This record gives sequence, C-alpha cells and structure tokens, in this order.
Amino acid sequence: MIREMVKIDEELCDGCEACIPNCHEGALQMIDGKARLVSDLMCDGLGACLGHCPQDAITIEKREAEPYNETKVMEIMVEKGENTVVAHLQHLKEHNEMEFLKEGVQYLNDHKAELDFSVADVMHRVHHAKVEEEQLACGCAGSEARSFTPQSVSGSAIPAAGAFTMAAGAVAAQPSELRQWPVQMHLINPGASYFRQSDLVLAADCVAFSVGNFHSKWLKEKTLAIACPKLDSGLESYVEKIRGLIDEAKINTLTVMMMQVPCCGGLMQMVKMAAGQAERKVPVKRIIVGVEGDILSEEWV
Repeated sequence: MIREMVKIDEELCDGCEACIPNCHEGALQMIDGKARLVSDLMCDGLGACLGHCPQDAITIEKREAEPYNETKVMEIMVEKGENTVVAHLQHLKEHNEMEFLKEGVQYLNDHKAELDFSVADVMHRVHHAKVEEEQLACGCAGSEARSFTPQSVSGSAIPAAGAFTMAAGAVAAQPSELRQWPVQMHLINPGASYFRQSDLVLAADCVAFSVGNFHSKWLKEKTLAIACPKLDSGLESYVEKIRGLIDEAKINTLTVMMMQVPCCGGLMQMVKMAAGQAERKVPVKRIIVGVEGDILSEEWV
C-alpha cells in the first residue's frame, strides 16, 4: 500500500530540535545530534513537524509501505546504532505496544552475534529509563496511544437495577466503556495493537452526546474512532486509515453510527470507499441516530 511518511535529510538537519515538540505522535527524537524517525508505526504522515524545520530538512514522501513489520523496522534501527535502538524500543514501551516490543527484543537476541553493542546494555537502558518532563516533549501527551480496562464505579461493580433506592434527584454514576486512546480519526494509529481483530465503532462526533446509553449499549467491548465528515479536513487520510483497519488490523466488524443530518452521510461514503480498496471483506452495520437521541434505523449493509 502507499503511505505518506516523513523523510529527513540528515545532511540538512542541524539538530536544532524545532521539529521535536511538533511531532504529535512522538515518532521524532534527537539522536546523536540529528532528528530521527524512531518509529514508522507512529508516524501518521500529517506533517505537523514540517513547517518547524528552519533548514527544510523534513519532507513528506509517498512510498510503498507493507503492513507494519517490527523485524524490518529493527533492521533499520540497528543500522543507526545503539542510541536509536534504545529510543525505538522505549517509544514502543511508552505507547504500550508490548507485542511489538517483544518482537524487537527477539530480533536483538536472534542477531546478538552480529551487533556492535550489548543487548543487555540496551535492555537495561530501556527498562530503567525515567520519563522526565523533557522526554515528554517528544510528542503530544494527548495523542499517546493507550489501552486500558474500563473501570467500574468507585472500583466496584454497579449494583443491579433495584438493588438500592436512590434519593430524589440523585443520578447514578455510569462507568465509561472506553478501552483505548486516542479516538479522533486524525490521531488514531491503525497499527496499534488494541485495534487488532476488534469490533470497531466509527461514530460521528455528535453521536455520543445524543445517545444516552452510548457507552453501555454501543461501545461496550468495542474499540472506537470518531470523525465529523463536515468539519474535519484531510478526509482522504480517513479513507486510508479505515482501509488499514480492515486489511492490517483485521477488525472483525465495523459499526458506523451517524446522525440523521445529511452531512453525516459522508461518513458512510468514506467507509464504502475504504471497503472498495481493501483486500478483506468486513461486515458493516449502519446505525442512524435521530437528533433527539433515538435510533431511527439499524442494518447490516
């Protein structure tokens, strides 16, 4: 598949670090005085770092890219030396990509005799790294990929209906069923491990504010992505990300939740375009939500 990726001209890069805080995915780091792309996995190709390089050393290139392969990434990281390998593995660890981290470590152990640095030293640095405030500047904390288990209210299960009587006017706390972060389409990474073989809900931004039981009925045990086909820009990247979720993440099902307003129809059009480009077939359910929060229609398409 064709992906847009950051390309760094190391001869032009003077190590000024101006690009680092503007990499929303945290894929850029300063290694040995040069800006380096330490993780293809986290580079979304949006180019937020582009306008912040005074030397014009960063460009976006379109190139053929296979589905993410940690072994191939490690081959590139090893060529750049120990510091780059450590930064890459730390990056995977910080973004909770533990399966890829294990693959990377396995690669080092399998090629131990060929390396000009110690695998033990690398692992010591990775596992004992402190996340200081300046390290967090490598990317936007709000974009950091995370997976987690939905929490019950006050750390305990919610009592069954009728188990207690609420005081007049009191409102029962409802737990969140969100299982991952981020959720906005521009920020999600289809290669994140929590999307693999998941049931995905792709919801228009207004849906969760309209449907009272969105979390308990529609989001429970599912992954989530949100978008607004009317107000968001760069919608062509959404099509590619949806295709990636179908082909690379191999999602099991895709539920598209839209408001009844005409502009929301663009969400379904993007899904149809992505499905047409994908090699896999995935069941797609379309749900139309009324402006008062009622479900107007629900069907597999």
